[in-house]
Amino acid sequence: MKYETIHNLTLPKIGFGTWKIGGESSPDLTTDSVSTTALHSALEIGYTHFDTAEYYAAGHAEELIGRAIRETNSKREKLFITSKVSPEHLDYDDVLTSCENSLRRLNMEYIDLYLIHWPRVGMNLPEAFRALNKLVQDGKVKHLGVSNFNLKLLKQSQSFSETPIITNQVPYRLPDQSYVKNGVLEYCQQNDILVTAYSPVKFRSVRVNKTLGEIANAHSATPFQIALAWLVSQPRVITIPMSFNPQHIRENFDAADILLSADEIQKLNNAWSKDDE
Repeated sequence: MKYETIHNLTLPKIGFGTWKIGGESSPDLTTDSVSTTALHSALEIGYTHFDTAEYYAAGHAEELIGRAIRETNSKREKLFITSKVSPEHLDYDDVLTSCENSLRRLNMEYIDLYLIHWPRVGMNLPEAFRALNKLVQDGKVKHLGVSNFNLKLLKQSQSFSETPIITNQVPYRLPDQSYVKNGVLEYCQQNDILVTAYSPVKFRSVRVNKTLGEIANAHSATPFQIALAWLVSQPRVITIPMSFNPQHIRENFDAADILLSADEIQKLNNAWSKDDE
């Protein structure tokens, strides 16, 4: 596994996302078995960063993560847990309540990284960060970050946060590079902020590009592993793929160790241009 280190914090290049664990926007208890199996597989393989949110299955994802950690006798201090406060809960008191609820569902004393999940029109960002700063002061949260923030909002967040903004979690993948074009990636790389790429292989439903397939064959890897390797080859970029399939969970984890050449990276950068269609 490769790692990124910023502000005396070291994170694995590839973590485990939990969207659809336990349901989607509401709990789906019929998926508990497959969700628990996926979490157990990830912990046994060696994932240490688990990303969740109060929105995921209306908190049930957090409950299942906490349960899986206990059932596998995983050591809390060896894990890095990220959760997120929903945009409708960004008032001062609501932020504090949301965090308390997440801690209760996770059955943990602290969250390693707490993010604002989405910006909201008319949100009072200073008040939200006043609450987030208090959570850090009280030891209930170790680090702060944001998600889906544009460059302007990211800079504002830095000004309101009393501790370094650790990450901006955004959709970033082949072929979608909108957060390259809007300047967020470059700014984060220059200012010691991690870009956490979510939905990193969303093109699973899209025709696999010829270049991607050729590079995958050269490494005896899947196209999805190469897409992850392309992401984590970039400085200050980590990613959080998710799968219910134990084989895919293992393949995603192993993708961090695939070394792409500069020429392969450049080919992938250009792989979805019109000339390559």
